[in-house]
Amino acid sequence: MADRTPIQAVTFAIGKEEFAVPVPFVREILDYREPFAIPNAPAHFVGLIDVRGQGIAIIDLRLRLGLARAEPTLQTRVLVMELPQQDKTLVIGLVIDKALSVSAFNPDEIDTSPDIGVQWRSDYIQGVVRKQGGFIVLVDIGRIITGDDAALLAQQWPQAA
Repeated sequence: MADRTPIQAVTFAIGKEEFAVPVPFVREILDYREPFAIPNAPAHFVGLIDVRGQGIAIIDLRLRLGLARAEPTLQTRVLVMELPQQDKTLVIGLVIDKALSVSAFNPDEIDTSPDIGVQWRSDYIQGVVRKQGGFIVLVDIGRIITGDDAALLAQQWPQAA
């Protein structure tokens, strides 16, 4: 018998598109503040911020998804994520355009077909929820933040990984 438990997810916007990540991976949502820039880092690593004494590496999710950079606004947020790795938990911040809500999606609402004709890589897509006028894309955060990203963090900023 299939699990019918609704999936709790934090929904957010990047441009006009809506995305969601499962609540268990989200530690907190912060107002955007300019990160401390790190020289020679890949473009999607925008720097570090201090969160209660812990250095958190910040990734611009727009850039990581291959979208154009956008100037921060008053609605720009940092989604602080806790991503399980093999032997530890990676804490990383994702710059998003706007936090929307916490939503529950029933498993039968989620279309697992990633072929929806959108401009980003479909291997980042865990599922799609249809809504009036569009979609909410459930992103596979483990594929967006790759093992290479985690290794780079551990190498460059051991306190952040």
